[in-house]
Amino acid sequence: MRAIFTLLLIVSAALPAAGQTEPSRQDWSGSERWAAFEFFAGAWAGEESATFGEGRGERTYELVLQDAYLLSRNRSVFPPHEGLPEGDVHDDWTVLSFDRDRDTYVLRQFNSEGYVNTFALDAASSPPERLIFVLEASENARGTRATLTLTRVDADTFDEVFDLTLPGATESITIRSRWRRSIP
Repeated sequence: MRAIFTLLLIVSAALPAAGQTEPSRQDWSGSERWAAFEFFAGAWAGEESATFGEGRGERTYELVLQDAYLLSRNRSVFPPHEGLPEGDVHDDWTVLSFDRDRDTYVLRQFNSEGYVNTFALDAASSPPERLIFVLEASENARGTRATLTLTRVDADTFDEVFDLTLPGATESITIRSRWRRSIP
């Protein structure tokens, strides 16, 4: 079947400001292009474990721009501890699109640290149960290697593993997260 997919946005950035309403669970039933990603719609809370400590996150996913994109907003907070005395707050926005020329999904992640990572969906993925994205390019960190894997656990839970090796580094940084759907 011919792919009808258009740009998907997974913008995982700053949390909605106080007073804003969170995205509603939209009806995606009529949209073939979003079938593999419908599971992600709505708000999520996560427990995160990284090389540099334990943290918590909040994330939303919603269709935007006349349902042409999937937008995700993410904030991860790692409290201060011995190895990270000031703690860390990480925001990111991610844009997932469908590249018709290559017949694959492309994920662009905009990080609060100033990096823009471009990933492509690995052919070994099994949407919607498992999505594996492989880094193609990194703005402001050329030579970085990374994978981002999203695995559906059940109807209201997914796991995320982000493996990152910076240029010149011999060891990778791994962030493991378990995300659970938030009940409004």
